[in-house]
Amino acid sequence: MMLADESKPKPIRHRLWWIVIAPTLWAIHFLACYVTVAIWCEKAARPDAGGPPLVWIMAYSVVAMAGIIWVGVLSYRNFRKGDPPLPYDFDDPSDRTHFLGFTAFLLALLSGIATLFTVLVFVLVKTCD
Repeated sequence: MMLADESKPKPIRHRLWWIVIAPTLWAIHFLACYVTVAIWCEKAARPDAGGPPLVWIMAYSVVAMAGIIWVGVLSYRNFRKGDPPLPYDFDDPSDRTHFLGFTAFLLALLSGIATLFTVLVFVLVKTCD
């Protein structure tokens, strides 16, 4: 029985779907925040009410950021495994795997920033005014 070499990244077929996880988490977070506030403002809001939707938004944000950070860390680790030589001069599976890890890492960073900007809207602007 042979053990897998941990210094080499996983093949591309095992990491291709990683590039869509972080943007999907951000999109779900975005929709959850805006739908929650829309329902709250329509059904249950009073002029002085503003607490409960912010609590839900913060809960959504903690879950989304935890998932985005998890994807970012794993993608970065996958990118740095084996210390690839730069620049990528040859087209081989290892280079493609490093590229996908780097792409997933950058998308996780972008999704994290987008999630923070989504929360910033609700923190800076009073809900339902």
